[in-house]
Amino acid sequence: MSEKPRQRRPAFDREQGIAIAQALFHQRGFDAVSLTDLTEAMNIKPPSFYAAYGSKAELFERAMHRYAGENALPLDKLLAPDLPPAAALTSLLVAAAKQYGRDTALRGCLVTEGLRADDPVARNMAEKMGEAAVQTIRNYLDQVCPRGAQALADYLLVTLRGLSAAACSGMSHERLIEVAQIAGKAISSELEADTAADS
Repeated sequence: MSEKPRQRRPAFDREQGIAIAQALFHQRGFDAVSLTDLTEAMNIKPPSFYAAYGSKAELFERAMHRYAGENALPLDKLLAPDLPPAAALTSLLVAAAKQYGRDTALRGCLVTEGLRADDPVARNMAEKMGEAAVQTIRNYLDQVCPRGAQALADYLLVTLRGLSAAACSGMSHERLIEVAQIAGKAISSELEADTAADS
């Protein structure tokens, strides 16, 4: 009686593994996802994991790149030079609020929440990932509000990070948008005061 040929395991799809990791990291945060969680979700053994991704932190970096490719706010459109600055900055905050609260499981911003990781390597990776967006916002504010650019940039970043944290804590989509709109009014007042000081 001949033996049945052994079925070969399907080839491991690295990109699919990154997608799985992205969802886990987004749902639970970097620190709460263990190597076991990742290998079980991907149905692979630790040696295969290390061969494919190097480390948990390196996989997190790839997951953040994938997330940014799919979810990065279109800053070039939101902060278009032909839009009034107050309207542009408000639309940026509202777009962030909508994005951070749109999914009931994957809430907040993966990159922003990565800034709060206990692991210093993962935290540093998240900081580098967010740097380009931070610089774009600062450059825009230097153009439209040179006098108060630094303070306004800080205010925007604190508000964006606060919206992400509030979304992760379960604040509703509608309330996040309301907060963004109120912050937009504060920015509008600040810009008006800055313009008045220049005139």
